[in-house]
Amino acid sequence: MAMQAASPDVAAELRAVAYAPERSLLVAALLTFSGGFLDAFTWLSLGGVFASSQTGNVVFLGIDALSGRWQQAAHHLLPIVGFVLGAWVAVRIQAPLRCLTAHIVCLSAAMLLLHRIPDPIAILGISFGIALQSASFRRVDRWSYLSVTVTGNMLRAIDQFVSTSDRDALRGGAAMLVLCLIFLCGAAIGGYATTRLGAASLAVPTALSACALLLCLRSRIGRDPD
Repeated sequence: MAMQAASPDVAAELRAVAYAPERSLLVAALLTFSGGFLDAFTWLSLGGVFASSQTGNVVFLGIDALSGRWQQAAHHLLPIVGFVLGAWVAVRIQAPLRCLTAHIVCLSAAMLLLHRIPDPIAILGISFGIALQSASFRRVDRWSYLSVTVTGNMLRAIDQFVSTSDRDALRGGAAMLVLCLIFLCGAAIGGYATTRLGAASLAVPTALSACALLLCLRSRIGRDPD
């Protein structure tokens, strides 16, 4: 009887968590667009590396290492190291909004200092920052997603569409497909903007991440009784 009486409260709490701004499709879309944009930016501006999609860096690291091109291999190792460090920090401290703030700071610093500091430092900083963000924001509604890749989200969409006919699951699959398209748009616009604006184009993902932070902060302040 007690468990039955408590179950509506538990269900209401779960719904409140699931629809928090940190898990909204809008916030996920802003961060995913930023992820695609930054991959295009670093590929074009920093010697052919990916800030977000570490799979590409691992592939080129293996090719260059096997071919004996150690300098190029080390170049592709840098974003992997930065990403691992950022993800470790994010998982360790469990503070999504602080990590998102630090991500914005990293992008702002890269925009102001790009090519005034050694490119390896810029690569490490951008990859570190995006790992802080992506490791902290990994759920949209009640589904897992990644703001830095397409493959995982595509597989999650297929899994939702194929494994069940539940309407809620279909909605989750549609959300994953939307995020895949948004990543594509971010990469396309990132490439276009980078070739024309250079370092100044980093203002786009910085602003989008700041918008996501403001959405989360506004809701959190609204829930604060003080």
